[in-house]
Amino acid sequence: MNQLVTGRSVASAAATEPWIDWGKALASQLIVWHHLVHYGPLAPRLSAFAPGLLAWLNGRALYAVQVFLVVGGYLAARSLWPQPGHPRVGPADWAPRVAQRWRRLMPLYAAALVLAVVCAAIARALMQDKDTPVAPTLVQLIAHGLLLQDLLSQPALSAGVWYVAIDLQLYALLAGLAALLAWVQVRAAPAAGPIEPRWGGLGALALVALALASIGVFNLRAELEVSALYFFCSYALGVLAAWGRSAASDAARERWGLLIVLLAACGLLLAWRDRLALAALCAGLLLWQPGRGALRSGAGVAAARIAAQGAAISYALFLVHYPVSLLLTGVAVRWWPADAGHAVAALALIWGASLALAWALTRALAPGVLARRVWQPGVAWARAGHWGH
Repeated sequence: MNQLVTGRSVASAAATEPWIDWGKALASQLIVWHHLVHYGPLAPRLSAFAPGLLAWLNGRALYAVQVFLVVGGYLAARSLWPQPGHPRVGPADWAPRVAQRWRRLMPLYAAALVLAVVCAAIARALMQDKDTPVAPTLVQLIAHGLLLQDLLSQPALSAGVWYVAIDLQLYALLAGLAALLAWVQVRAAPAAGPIEPRWGGLGALALVALALASIGVFNLRAELEVSALYFFCSYALGVLAAWGRSAASDAARERWGLLIVLLAACGLLLAWRDRLALAALCAGLLLWQPGRGALRSGAGVAAARIAAQGAAISYALFLVHYPVSLLLTGVAVRWWPADAGHAVAALALIWGASLALAWALTRALAPGVLARRVWQPGVAWARAGHWGH
């Protein structure tokens, strides 16, 4: 989400680090299928035929969110804080960088919210189901627009919107840590001069300290699941992987890898969490990139292209699949027979329609496309003297 939303820097990283594409593509599909079997009346019709698979998708498939958290931290570090002693965000830059991130998230997010409200209204008219959201209030809409719905205890309008809010919080938190280190560097430089090893150690210490607090305190309290502090442990593992990836030597990279292992081990010894173990595994894959040559050559080329497409649409897919599911589930419940075969067909149709819509919206609402279609023509129109006429 740097993460679910892909930009030029992210795309160039994925070109040389195919695990980024593979992780996002596979994780997004698992999350879609988790929601397809977790919500609505269709999946229960299949319980007699594939109970094990349905139980796994309903439970463990949601762990794929950890992939996005780790990849998010990895890519955000590339942009905000590429090395522990070299932050790219100063105190004056923090608000503009967070606002820029918000603007990147908004086009697809806003389109998905409109789609969710419309599809939920149609679904309510077609079927009676406890998982279908009720008509939104004005407070709900405002809270969702500001990405504060969970912090304000407002019911979600769609299944994927919670992660967008967490993504922005995590990005803002990492940018804040980087800006704090930059401020300390500026304040201390006149007296002591810039000493890069010291600043690198201080930056790593600050990140690890907050990660330990997340692992040992915040991540153990379910009521904090609405805040970035709950998820920062996994996000920080991605940051550490990025720092290790940029290390000058294999020995230095090994030290970062050891730090990832020690950090995860501390949390797992305190309380075993499958999600944290998976996050550590993902961080290790990003740090060492095993088999990346094979993933980019030979028979892997075609698969890599598919993965790249899946990664490119993952953010849109994350947001639009639930509204599509509401609409088509309502149609299936209203007009299709209530048997397992038609339930399978309906779920397959929902999945395919979600992929198609995610692809279309990604192409239509990409930042560069929006600038060409909306912003630049608007500026030209204003400069031509039409503003206010």
